[in-house]
Amino acid sequence: MYNSNLDIWIAGAFAAVTVDFVVYPFDTLKTRVQSPDYNRLYKDAATGAVRRSALYRGLYQGVWSVVLSTIPGSGAFFTTYEAVKCTLTNASKHHHNPENNPLPFTHSLPQPIIHAISSSTAEMVACLMMTPAEVLKQNAQVTNVNTGKGGQNAKSAMTQVIARFKHRPWKLWSGYTALVGRNLPFTGLNFPLFELFRSHLVEWRKRRKEDDAMQTREWGPVVERAALTGMAASMSGMIASVVTTPIDVIKTRMMLSASCHNNDDSNKSTKKKMAGWGTLRVGKEIYRNEGIRGLFKGGAIRAAWTAASLSMYLSIYEGGRFYLENRRREKHGLNTRVEVDGSKEEAAI
Repeated sequence: MYNSNLDIWIAGAFAAVTVDFVVYPFDTLKTRVQSPDYNRLYKDAATGAVRRSALYRGLYQGVWSVVLSTIPGSGAFFTTYEAVKCTLTNASKHHHNPENNPLPFTHSLPQPIIHAISSSTAEMVACLMMTPAEVLKQNAQVTNVNTGKGGQNAKSAMTQVIARFKHRPWKLWSGYTALVGRNLPFTGLNFPLFELFRSHLVEWRKRRKEDDAMQTREWGPVVERAALTGMAASMSGMIASVVTTPIDVIKTRMMLSASCHNNDDSNKSTKKKMAGWGTLRVGKEIYRNEGIRGLFKGGAIRAAWTAASLSMYLSIYEGGRFYLENRRREKHGLNTRVEVDGSKEEAAI
């Protein structure tokens, strides 16, 4: 790879911000469905019907907290991921030569293990930056912004949420363990599936080129890389998101309880009690009160927006990084890469 850290930051940040704006409404709907106040806030008490005007109002509440934290968060993830992966790969290659081996490896590590360790380390670093934004975002998503007296508009949802944490900013990291607990299994399941699906898609694309060279459409290396990456990411992301929905529900409840703010006194006391609980205890409470269906609330919405967001995220990142790499190669008078699957093929400028 010929990318600099700046290339990785630019590609990752651009991909993340683009995806945030596109799929944020789905994330808001998912959070509202998973909220313990869903029935009270978004359903008619008499008929039990969903109040669509309330459910679909303010779908972009809290979006700026995510956008502003995504830029450093995504950059931290990809730079950490690439650095750890490079270190582990080099150490694994030189495990027979202690002088050239920076780590005490006595045998070569399989690529899936290297990817799992690298992505897990990157997730933990990124989550330190993303947790405060997640707490602000999810509390803003379920905050009702009404019209005040005299026709004056009430404070924005984000302003209201920030005011709740003014005297206890440490609460912004409530749910870090749940966020890491959700993201690590997701990453550990998603990346092997992603690599498997992408390898099959690459082979399929190669066969199409060989069998029908005259009619197969040439996409160009950047577009082809992004398209195959996006298709593989959507399939792996959908599967991984469904499997990890329970921990996502737990994370949502923990983050919503961090503010301990609700107009309903009964729910307020429940939130205060839950605010001091750990991940496992919150999960047991959800299962006791709502059953297994409670742990999978919002699973369909999450699967849909995860498939869409991950497809766009990784395809834009890979395409952008590949484009920036080729530009850097051209600038330095080197050959540009044309491979899709990570091979060493090059094309003369």
